[in-house]
Amino acid sequence: MKKFRKVLDGLTTSSPVNPCGSPACGSAAGTPSTAPTPRELEIQETLMSEHFQICKTVRHGFPYQPTALAFDPVQKILAIGTRSGGVRLLGRPGVDCHCQHESGAAVLQLQFLINEGALVTACADDTLHLWNLRQRRPAILHSLKFNRERITFCHLPFQSKWLYVGTERGNTHIVNIESFILSGYVIMWNKAIELSTKTHPGPVVHLSDSPKDEGKLLIGFESGTIVMWDLRAKRSDFRIYYDEAIHSVSWHHEGRQFMCSHSDGSLSMWNLRNTAKPFQVTFPHGKTQRDGRKESCKPILKVEYKTSRNSSEAFVVFSGGLSYDKAGRRPTLTIMHGKAITVLEMDYPIVDFLVLCETPYLNEVQEPYAVVVLLEKDFVVVDLTQSNFPIFENAYPMDIHESPVTCTAYFADCPPDIIPVVYSIGAKHKKTGYSHKEWPVSGGTWTVGSQTYPEIIITGHADGSIKFWDATAITLQMLYKLKTSKVFEKPKSGDMGRSAELVEEDPYAIQMISWCPQSRIFCVVGISAHVIMYRFSKHDANTSITSLEVRLQCEMEDVISPSDTENTPCFSDPSGLSPQPQPPSPRSNMPDSVRDSIPCLKVKDRMIRMPPGYQAELVVQLLWVDGEPPQQITSLDLNSAYGLLALGNCNGLVVVDYLQKTILLCMSTLELYGSADPFQRLTRSPRKNRQSTSGLTELSDNQVSLDLERSKSPTSDHVNGHCTSPTSQPCPTGRARVPGGPEGPRLARRGPGRPPFRKAQSAACMEVSLPVSSLTEESRENSFSRSRSSSVSSIDRETKEAVTTLQFVESYGCKSDTLPTPCLWVGTSLGLVLIIPMSIPTDEQERQEDPVTVAPTGTVLMLKGSVLRFAFLDCGGALINSPYEVWRDQHAPDDPDRPRKRKLVNFSSSSSQEASGDGHLAVVCSERQAKVFFMPSQACLYVHNITESSFVLRADVVSVCNSVCLACFCANGHIMTLSLPSLRPLLDVSYLPLTDMRIARTFCFTNGGQALYLCSPTEIQRITYSQEICDNLQEMLGELFTPIETPEAQNRGFLKGFFGGNAQTFDREELFGEAAAGKASRSLAQHIPGQGRMEGMKAAAGGVVGELARARIALDERGQRLGELEERTALMMTSAESFSKHAHELMLKCKDKKWYQF
Repeated sequence: MKKFRKVLDGLTTSSPVNPCGSPACGSAAGTPSTAPTPRELEIQETLMSEHFQICKTVRHGFPYQPTALAFDPVQKILAIGTRSGGVRLLGRPGVDCHCQHESGAAVLQLQFLINEGALVTACADDTLHLWNLRQRRPAILHSLKFNRERITFCHLPFQSKWLYVGTERGNTHIVNIESFILSGYVIMWNKAIELSTKTHPGPVVHLSDSPKDEGKLLIGFESGTIVMWDLRAKRSDFRIYYDEAIHSVSWHHEGRQFMCSHSDGSLSMWNLRNTAKPFQVTFPHGKTQRDGRKESCKPILKVEYKTSRNSSEAFVVFSGGLSYDKAGRRPTLTIMHGKAITVLEMDYPIVDFLVLCETPYLNEVQEPYAVVVLLEKDFVVVDLTQSNFPIFENAYPMDIHESPVTCTAYFADCPPDIIPVVYSIGAKHKKTGYSHKEWPVSGGTWTVGSQTYPEIIITGHADGSIKFWDATAITLQMLYKLKTSKVFEKPKSGDMGRSAELVEEDPYAIQMISWCPQSRIFCVVGISAHVIMYRFSKHDANTSITSLEVRLQCEMEDVISPSDTENTPCFSDPSGLSPQPQPPSPRSNMPDSVRDSIPCLKVKDRMIRMPPGYQAELVVQLLWVDGEPPQQITSLDLNSAYGLLALGNCNGLVVVDYLQKTILLCMSTLELYGSADPFQRLTRSPRKNRQSTSGLTELSDNQVSLDLERSKSPTSDHVNGHCTSPTSQPCPTGRARVPGGPEGPRLARRGPGRPPFRKAQSAACMEVSLPVSSLTEESRENSFSRSRSSSVSSIDRETKEAVTTLQFVESYGCKSDTLPTPCLWVGTSLGLVLIIPMSIPTDEQERQEDPVTVAPTGTVLMLKGSVLRFAFLDCGGALINSPYEVWRDQHAPDDPDRPRKRKLVNFSSSSSQEASGDGHLAVVCSERQAKVFFMPSQACLYVHNITESSFVLRADVVSVCNSVCLACFCANGHIMTLSLPSLRPLLDVSYLPLTDMRIARTFCFTNGGQALYLCSPTEIQRITYSQEICDNLQEMLGELFTPIETPEAQNRGFLKGFFGGNAQTFDREELFGEAAAGKASRSLAQHIPGQGRMEGMKAAAGGVVGELARARIALDERGQRLGELEERTALMMTSAESFSKHAHELMLKCKDKKWYQF
């Protein structure tokens, strides 16, 4: 435990001087502080480097770009492979594991070693991998790399250790699963087909052993050739040459016939007694045309042929096969049961499907009970036991991407009552019609760990929807869904073109989320420059939504003082306290040049019935100004105790009193400084000297002030937004930027005179400097085109000052203050911090009637880079929480016994704050450095340059191990933690090799040492940077493998076995072993030992010990039973001897008597 002592004497401190040479960190005026300051500040820091470690915990959501599917019918575990080399293993809720191949090659096929706790993956780099699933984090035990042939198909018979591998050349190799070494036994394509055949049969597309005889292997080639290979005799039993290409083959369980699916949309049935031609060919979806021919159909990519005891008719399930003339039809899954044909339309293309059966034995009646369908963007399970084939309610959160995720928020250690309340509201809106059966994928075991606390994840989406998720422990469950688009009028059909032109296809997309769990007040920022405030209620209500409209684009002439402008602080004008009158309809088809004082969307202006849950109360919208669309909102903060809402963008700052529904402040950023502007900038109309070159307009600063700004903030030019406010720099030349750089061609696509309607901004207004090669089409689709709250945009680089972060807090507005008062801290993209004190009435009645006074004082603090985060510590180093209001249901029935008054926490009048008058510490983090100031003296105690080569994307002050630290995520993928208040580096790990737009937009930290980000467009990755959680992670994760006895094979009976040709005993070891088949060529494949071999050996050893223990117990029980049997046998023998003795005596007694003497 280390003590840090700092002696404060006025403005002088013992901290190092700011190395960047910026002005003093105190106020701009430099007036010495007269406020009392402690002579000695003692803070004990408990966090050390040993408390931190980066580790992935769990991944939620739908596997991105799935490619393969497999199921273990005994363990009931499901595996999904992806194009990026990932494998997702799913069991009962809580059993969810993600594995990743280091090569990143796509997974072509998955094969479970049924009930063995192992999985074989075949990847696109022609490598086979064996995964050990008997440990909580699966690992690769063996790998086998094929050098000369491409893998196309794999098949592993049940209870076999020999894997059949088909290749692109048409050959079939055999791999020993235990040693992962190739056998010398090879089925060459030229031996499988007839010598007279002149063409190559094509790649192997199917391999399966006959249910009737395991010594017969059915090989299907792409060209339509099918060969039944006798493994013992090493020759073919029969060959089938069909005109249509084969996609899949499925056996009848008796092994006498099989079914093939073909590229012409047909299904062919073959009998082993006559393989000259199929005994049945059907086109399930092909109708007979007038000329007698079948209409052309799409290929049937897969077919499954399953039998059932309860019905003489088999189930035939297949995908595809629709006729080509039915354009626009969605992908289908067809279920044929007898004469009944059911077609299930899917929302996305089908990747793969599996029919789940009761038995793992292929030679038994299969008894299908469900179909697992893997789609490109969804996962569906169909119940086959009911005639209407309902689907199961998905047990996993597979719909995170229902609409693209645009922003995230993560809240740990929430109030314990919030999750049940929100869930009870969301449960009322759940869909119905699901199957009542138990979820079929029920393998593994999982228990809630001892160290759990309520956690909530909130996701914002492109369609304006908000989803609340219960993230307690390592699970994720949907709680509640909110649609923000219901606040606005639906656009008319004729106006859709105008709306789409402005904000493309998603006018309601969510950019930012602000939530107060204590007061349950919820705010969202939308792409159309609007803010919606919601209150939570358990009761429905009929109410109207208040709309406030703000004109936050100043039009000034040349050089004028802020006092002469029309946009002076609104608190000085009583008329500004009332909502502005409704403007003309924003959907009118007027030209852009005359669109003025109208919002982008129209709020519903009538009484609305709102269901229980979050109910909209207030909408704040920024207006068009002279044909210029409003710039997007880049920062937001709400305080329930103050009743205030603040928002900012690249034009200025707005403060709203949501209790009185009035606008308190509407000023440009430059006006907030007054005479304290450290750069001494002069306002100028942005509409002067505007020229258009290739549709691109820019206002540049004079060289002197521009160089000054860049010296103070290296990333001050990374500010999004169009220059349409007086915060722009003077432009003596008015030259337009020529599109010549890497972003020039992209910018030149804008029309002349039309400023870009920003789609990629957020609270930081920063830009990620990514390599050009990383901006692929896929990354653009996943990040930029879907980005509605991106904190990283590389479209414009203009020297404008945007409001990048806001926070309400009890602080000191001036150096002379002796007691804290309500303040608004404002951070800008130029690294400047402004403190705006406010006067808020404390009496509830006065708060509803008297105005709140907001008075910018010109207090300025400076950092390098755009300001990202504020936090406040007391003199003991503990985090100071902002005041809040305790939640109360405003729509609950009136109760005379319980007066409905506002209950405020951490908020009191100035006369009762003596205990807080000793000052506090302010932690300010920018994209380049972090500083700790002592308030009210504004002395800089500590400074730390976080990064020089990159910049910080996300920063948060979080609690870890009963202490607090500053956590940072940088654009180069580094995750760092700094101690507080000394800013001592504790952790610096290169976690991600490359940061893309999506990760930068969605990365967020939370308390307890946890964080999350969107690792793909459909998946959320949760990580931890706490050593304690890493140590306890094993007990938090679920077990994939549980010891289960393999079901015994059914006794087929003597007659059925005799007449049906009972399966012959087949010793694969005798055929494929090294003694009989020899060794394979070393150049054909290379064996690679896996990293998980030790873990696997330990797991295997543990399994052996467990088996021995169970065997010992079984022997003891058997011995006990044998002892009991021996005792019973002895008693029977004694009883028999006694009976024999009595019988002998009776015989002797009656021996000499005649029959008539009895």
